Amino acid sequence: MQNNSLFLQENPQGVIFKVFVQPKSSKNMITGIYGDAIKIKLTAPPIDGAANKMCIKFLAKCLKVPKTSLEIISGHTSRTKYVLYKQKHNNKDRLEDVERFKKEFEQLLNAKKTA
Repeated sequence: MQNNSLFLQENPQGVIFKVFVQPKSSKNMITGIYGDAIKIKLTAPPIDGAANKMCIKFLAKCLKVPKTSLEIISGHTSRTKYVLYKQKHNNKDRLEDVERFKKEFEQLLNAKKTA
């Protein structure tokens, strides 16, 4: 996998990454890369924010971070979403988190994580 192609961006509030969500799937899983986004299949329908809530819950479980540290900042009604991993660190720590996320996503994609 070429993790350089993933959208990961430092932000004053944390790290932003891009996901592409396919709702109403048979199970929750990371299926690969879609453009520069992580492609995720979710069982929840795209009704009343159910898929967004499940997206945050599933990502938090995969990344081993609290649900409250993840927030969809763009794409609430779209399949393509930008997710912020919120943190209160200095820039050096954010750079380390970007590298950690790259490695974590690479592992998740290689394992095609399900839950």
